[in-house]
Amino acid sequence: MQTSKTFSIHFWIKTTRNKGVMAPIYARITIDQKRTEISLKRFTEVTYWDQEIKRSSAKTPQAKALNLYLDQVHADLLECHRQLKKELVLITAKSLKARFLGEDQQFKSLMDIINYHKINMVSTLKWSTLKNYNTTENYLKRYLDNRLSTNDIYLSQLSYSFIIDFEHYLRTGRSINLGQPLHNNGIMKHLERLKKLLNLAVKLEWVEKHPFARFSLKFQKYDRDYLSKLELERLESLELEQENLKITRDVFVFSCYTGLPYSDVKALREKHIVRGIDGEYWIFTKRQKNEQSVKLPLLKKALDILGRYADPAAPADQALLPIATNQKINLDLKELATMLNINKKLSFHSARHTFATTVTLSNGVPIETVSKLLGHAKISTTQIYSRVLEQKVSTDMGNLRRILNEAIDEVPEKNQNFLKNETQFKSLR
Repeated sequence: MQTSKTFSIHFWIKTTRNKGVMAPIYARITIDQKRTEISLKRFTEVTYWDQEIKRSSAKTPQAKALNLYLDQVHADLLECHRQLKKELVLITAKSLKARFLGEDQQFKSLMDIINYHKINMVSTLKWSTLKNYNTTENYLKRYLDNRLSTNDIYLSQLSYSFIIDFEHYLRTGRSINLGQPLHNNGIMKHLERLKKLLNLAVKLEWVEKHPFARFSLKFQKYDRDYLSKLELERLESLELEQENLKITRDVFVFSCYTGLPYSDVKALREKHIVRGIDGEYWIFTKRQKNEQSVKLPLLKKALDILGRYADPAAPADQALLPIATNQKINLDLKELATMLNINKKLSFHSARHTFATTVTLSNGVPIETVSKLLGHAKISTTQIYSRVLEQKVSTDMGNLRRILNEAIDEVPEKNQNFLKNETQFKSLR
């Protein structure tokens, strides 16, 4: 690529903005007859400014320090020009100014990529996801302030040690939400979001070396609580007087028989209930989380709950179920678990696990089908929800015993046939 033909640096004072006897100093960069100016945030006495050498002619220590500063600015601008020329990029007055001020891509910072992501992903990511990124941003700002005594850092300065130190800060520092201290998987989610931000920075060519190149995210696997078949039946048959507990129970049970998460149940409308290829009622919708299509046959118990809250006079865009906030539902579920003596930490998401485990997999529904019903893009995601229950293991092993026993019973007859064939084979020899 052809570089610039002309290049000059010129220092001058702007007398139209002078403060009394003092005037601000500017650097003017001219490349191919196009110029731009940089305020140097320095002032000099107008009477001592030498128009020929572009320096102060005063003999004071302050004037000598000013001239040394201008010499350094001149050297820095020449170095910036050399860097751009070496990188084989188009050199303009503006690009040279940006490099000098640290505003070009080489000097992009952590906050730059965070703000870029915030602006460009607002139409792509869900509000809840963006909210989580905001929390990660707040942790990063606190870390930079408390540990590095700064409010930002260049992307080129990020390293493996930065990731390790940030992880240690999350493990030992104070949680933003004092009611929910950070545990390992929560810490890993913050690091995962930081990694995604830096993935974006790499794609934008704002940084060459990825700080996460040698870092592995280590999530801990743990079983989420779900209802067994007996516990689900007890919840369904529980006599309740409080209207809010009745509604919470019904909405939760509906999710147990559909596998829909809170956001999808809340978004459920009349238009989502259609007749399927089998003539039965189905739910046709899209996951709020990932826009994945979901086509779900409605089981009778789920359909009965919809019928319980059906209102023929309601507008078509009204929610099919009177669902409260997720926080309120989780509080009600805690109360219901206490009433039933169920020693499990139930949340609305437990219904999705109950659907995957108790309602489908334990009744022989293949995991591939369950994955489709849950709206997962990958079957590996479904495996997080699935559990092989003891009853299912017992049934499968019983089937295996019968197969093996039948095979053993057939062995003598097969051996006899083999011996006959062997005798015939020897007689032929």
